[in-house]
Amino acid sequence: MDAPQQTFNDELIDFLKCSPTPFHAIDSMRLSLEQAGYKRLFEADSWQGLEAGRYYVCRNDSAIIAFSKAADTAETGYKMLGAHTDSPCLKIKPTPEICKHSYYQLGVEVYGGVLLNTWFDRDLSIAGRVTFKTTNDELVSQLIDFEKPVAMIPSLAIHLDRDVNTNKTVNQQTDLPPIILQLPKDKSLDFRDLLLQLIKAESPKADAAEVLDYELSLYDTQAAAIVGFHNDFLCSARLDNLLSCFVGLKALLESDSNKNTLLVCTDHEEVGSVSSSGAQGPFLKSVLERLTDSAENLSRCMDRSMMISADNAHGIHPNFADKHDANHGPILNKGPVIKINANQRYATNSETSAVFRELCAQADVPVQSFVVRSDMACGSTIGPIVAADLGVKTIDVGVPTFAMHSIRETAGAWDAYYLFRVLKLYFS
Repeated sequence: MDAPQQTFNDELIDFLKCSPTPFHAIDSMRLSLEQAGYKRLFEADSWQGLEAGRYYVCRNDSAIIAFSKAADTAETGYKMLGAHTDSPCLKIKPTPEICKHSYYQLGVEVYGGVLLNTWFDRDLSIAGRVTFKTTNDELVSQLIDFEKPVAMIPSLAIHLDRDVNTNKTVNQQTDLPPIILQLPKDKSLDFRDLLLQLIKAESPKADAAEVLDYELSLYDTQAAAIVGFHNDFLCSARLDNLLSCFVGLKALLESDSNKNTLLVCTDHEEVGSVSSSGAQGPFLKSVLERLTDSAENLSRCMDRSMMISADNAHGIHPNFADKHDANHGPILNKGPVIKINANQRYATNSETSAVFRELCAQADVPVQSFVVRSDMACGSTIGPIVAADLGVKTIDVGVPTFAMHSIRETAGAWDAYYLFRVLKLYFS
């Protein structure tokens, strides 16, 4: 690795470590923006007469829009980048307590298209958002993270399941509840009491009295790492799609702040984006309407704008090469991927593709293409959603990866840095 790439990857690894959930990712991004001089706006406040400058706004603590307001937006448009903060995972149910044979387990719900087999025999922790009542009867929400391994989902021994290597299925209801502790006979434990203990230990000044509810996920405590004999690969949880969030943020912060630029990172992409903080919700359009003052100016702005939707692409797996179209199998460390689909599962067209190819050429970065096999279904991204809602020219791109939606995914150690160089040029 050269020094700039190594520094970039070190910062990316730190971001992944600090972001076990979308809530934590947004909190980390918010801190970086404030350190760079971005001012926080609140949707409940008036934005009339907003001066030129750098701003950000959050929704639900799990989605964020950061932008530089410079020249007249209707005359110049916005250079926009979109990504998503969520990843497939296991979420803890509202009444999760399960006690069997002295083992205390938690009921979980599968979020998104999880590659379930990879969650067994891992050192798991718990993180997310908790809402509690104080001794003064105030309702307060706070991020928590147990940080250390507190749970595991043990596999069944092969001696008790001789067909496991040829006929393995996972029942989401019965096979996935993790074990978190052992209880003495005839004892019970309220999971909310465990959460209250953690809050009191970590934040005694919060004056927490009762945990009312939570949005908590399990996550793998194994840290992100550079892997390979020649350090060729980056392995981590949640590369899809926190990698794109970090790359977009880094490019925005290092670009020319005198341009109209915007980064949007929304939640719930893995389950369809239909939410107040998802790409199919009103968040982005609402912000743009307030920045352009009228429907006519918004239409003028969008005609002069462009959106790059950044979400990881499927790298060709050497053991399963026949799962790719022979001419469109992206290789790790060979540059970002332009994602194309005739049925509009991706929003790329020839004009936006040409723009991105030219940016790659100017940044001296290799570029690749991905088209799914014609006899296989194609996934999608926030790109078509944003393009349809705003009428903005859009392209779908991403870094090639292995094992997408596994508890631990793999990308090339060069590709995130390549994408950063292109996006920095795009914003500038």
